[in-house]
Amino acid sequence: MIVMEHISKRYKVARRSGGAGAAMKSFLRREHEWVQALDDVSFTIRDGEMVGYMGPNGAGKSSTIKILSGILTPDSGRCTIDGLTPWKNRIEHVKRIGVVFGQRSQLWWDIPVIDSFELLRDIYSVDPAQYRRNLEELTALLQLSELLKTPTRQLSLGQRMRCELAASLLHSPRILFLDEPTIGLDAVSKLAVREFIHRLNREHGTTVILTTHDMQDISALAQRVILIGRGKILLDGSLDDIRRAGSENPGAQEEDLDRAVANLYRRLGIS
Repeated sequence: MIVMEHISKRYKVARRSGGAGAAMKSFLRREHEWVQALDDVSFTIRDGEMVGYMGPNGAGKSSTIKILSGILTPDSGRCTIDGLTPWKNRIEHVKRIGVVFGQRSQLWWDIPVIDSFELLRDIYSVDPAQYRRNLEELTALLQLSELLKTPTRQLSLGQRMRCELAASLLHSPRILFLDEPTIGLDAVSKLAVREFIHRLNREHGTTVILTTHDMQDISALAQRVILIGRGKILLDGSLDDIRRAGSENPGAQEEDLDRAVANLYRRLGIS
């Protein structure tokens, strides 16, 4: 179970005006501004849930994922995942989670994919028999047999994302964090990734937290939606709750999800 209670996080960001004069001035005296990324964020996610974590750019989604994965330490608040504090029990914690960042890679760029997998096997100290079973299953489900001997740099985006998913699951994590996993993918690749995530949740009970701007991903995968804006949780409910909250016509039977979300962002002043 994932429990976040009153988590807050802010960043110190350097600011300066454009021009050579402002650049020279910044050498002598740098100006900073505090940005509140997360402001008293609380939620609970049960084992086996698939949750869509939504919000506009800069809402605090990636900061939340980084705290949950142990990369960041919050300024205040409490977070436990299966009884562990991510940033305090990081070595034990990362053995239980998988993370896929759509715009970053955990695969080594110049070596064949299988070499990256074997490095990850050693990093996570995966039992050799378990590694072979997982590799065979993931290779079959994600159709990786023709890709394993190919250097990562020579893969298409869709091929790389399938390999990234496999890499994040080689150590059999209980929780999978997906940050924009289908960004830039074509329709066929998106459908393949969605079907795989569904199967993973259905057959292994893996908890999935998905952050994305793609409402088709949300509607296809998420059983529950958490909406964040300006660092605060604004809504926690179902897709129907999103549609009702953003509906232009409260009596309508079905509201277009993208339109409902856009309307909701405007009403909440976070667009």
